[in-house]
Formats: sequence, structure tokens, C-alpha cells
Amino acid sequence: MAEKKSSGRKYSKKAGKSVESAMRRKKKGTLRSGSGKKVTSRKQAIAIGLSEAREKGAKVPKKKTTAKKKSSSKKSSSKKKSSSKKS
Repeated sequence: MAEKKSSGRKYSKKAGKSVESAMRRKKKGTLRSGSGKKVTSRKQAIAIGLSEAREKGAKVPKKKTTAKKKSSSKKSSSKKKSSSKKS
């Protein structure tokens, strides 16, 4: 049997209002990021709005976690100069 798709909102109305508010503040020029700098990116404004909605307890899906690449650990062989002077 085919699985039944869950119908319903992914984001609550409260979350939408929060994003809308963040977008207005961005356009007005009063939206600031965590570091205190002015936000100019639309995507960043949406992210801030969703983050605020999460804090308020609105229905927002969890953040997508990207798979971190395995960093090839290059061992730097630091050659120590031996300063043994013959006198």
C-alpha cells in the first residue's frame, strides 16, 4: 500500500507573520543580524524571521543540517631545526 501523505501546513500562520515582519524590517533598514550588522539579503531576512518564529514556539520545520565533508587531515610535518653547535 502507498503511504498516505500528511496534508497540512508545514509552517504555521504565526511563522508566516514573523517572516513577514522580518521582511518589512529589512525593507525599512532596521533588521539586524546577530552580529549587529544591517541585513541586506532576502534569504537572511527569511532565516531571521523563521528563527524568531521558532523562539516564539510557532510550527516551523527543523533546520536542515548539511552533511559535513570529511576533511582530509593532512599532517603537517613540522621539521624542528636542531641547534646543536659543535664548539
